[in-house]
Amino acid sequence: MSVDSKTVRRIARLARIALDDEQAVAMEQELNALLAWVEQLSEVNVDGVPPMTSVVEQTLKMRTDVVSDGGCPDDVLRNAPLSEGGFFLVPKVVE
Repeated sequence: MSVDSKTVRRIARLARIALDDEQAVAMEQELNALLAWVEQLSEVNVDGVPPMTSVVEQTLKMRTDVVSDGGCPDDVLRNAPLSEGGFFLVPKVVE
């Protein structure tokens, strides 16, 4: 897979990035190098390799899942621009 200058211009427009001709050529080369590297990764045999989130084997610390009101609703509501009856008051967004 490769990227041409038309595709680079389209990506730049979608990303709202202004590119001149020189920058577009450089970006085309960078994107093609990146795509070649990704294609090279697809050649690696990963059969039997379990998915990992870290190179170090570890388990996450768990806490009990307890529902609470936080114990300080008045403190939380002090941060709200508007509140009423113990709830945040927000503008209507659906007609």
